[in-house]
Amino acid sequence: MEQQQRDVCVIGAGSWGTALATVLADNFPAVHMWARRPELAREINEKHENVRYLPGVVLPSRIVCMDSLAEALKDKTFILLVVPSHAMRETVRAMAPFLREDAIIAHATKGIEIDTLKRMSEVIKEELPVALRSRVAVVSGPSHAEEVGLKSPTTVVAAADDLSIAEQVQDILMTSLFRVYTNPDVVGVEIGGSLKNIIALAAGLSDGLGFGDNVKAALLTRGLAEIGRLGIVSGANPLTFSGLAGLGDLVVTATSRHSRNWRAGQMIAQGLTVSEILQKMGMVVEGIKTTQAVYKIAKERNVEMPITRELYSVLFEGKSAREAVGDLMGRVRRHEMEEVAIDYFSSHGK
Repeated sequence: MEQQQRDVCVIGAGSWGTALATVLADNFPAVHMWARRPELAREINEKHENVRYLPGVVLPSRIVCMDSLAEALKDKTFILLVVPSHAMRETVRAMAPFLREDAIIAHATKGIEIDTLKRMSEVIKEELPVALRSRVAVVSGPSHAEEVGLKSPTTVVAAADDLSIAEQVQDILMTSLFRVYTNPDVVGVEIGGSLKNIIALAAGLSDGLGFGDNVKAALLTRGLAEIGRLGIVSGANPLTFSGLAGLGDLVVTATSRHSRNWRAGQMIAQGLTVSEILQKMGMVVEGIKTTQAVYKIAKERNVEMPITRELYSVLFEGKSAREAVGDLMGRVRRHEMEEVAIDYFSSHGK
């Protein structure tokens, strides 16, 4: 089989990178990982467990972790990037000299670069050699690292501008318990995966304030409308947001205690500051950075995103969570379907 002829590597040894390495280990005799910290690489190799980021999951011995990019990337034809959004550009820039011209580079990072407001595939392509820019893909969908590591059935989406690249990623990652669909809408898949973290923060905040399922259902539904609204003006296919990378990922992230964004939202409701939340979590919370980025994008593009706006006010302007919820409920009356529909049809000249 083709995937048995490939050399594969996961760049990033956090919870999601480690979980995806276990998926690749089901298909390949050797999987290399790269960790920024030598002590983490050593722990994974000696204990066959990522104690800090994915505790309780026994890692196959065929997973070998390194702290040298040159060594990890040597002769690799499939590279899966799973580093935080703020580290993506620096990491890809450091990788570039060691990449083969026939490599496929996929990423599974759900975030937006704050300084440039660019999606991850845009950041990656800017730092890659020209010959590799058409060989970039994104993997996204409803997938908790804890469940993937424990071999719970999971379904995701692989998207690329070149469908043949998405199909190769599909073949590489597909197992009996990890099902992969393809989608040509890179913009929609990345926006859905990134913005759902904002709504998950809001859902955790709502739960932390003791509001019920009615409020959460409203947040998810209106949150999906916000995701679709920004997606449409960015050139996404609105149908993507009713699929795994949209609704599917939103539901799993906004309703589960596995979700670090949901947990962070709960801490917001308890009155913790952003710095206190990050210190207590000990991990990246992409939704916080994404809220900053999307707030700026919405202002620049004049896109109405009330949930994002109120969450930004709570996180960065000192507004109380209860006041933010009250302001959301007190918005002027609207028709439910008018906003997304008008945006879609006006952008398509109908």
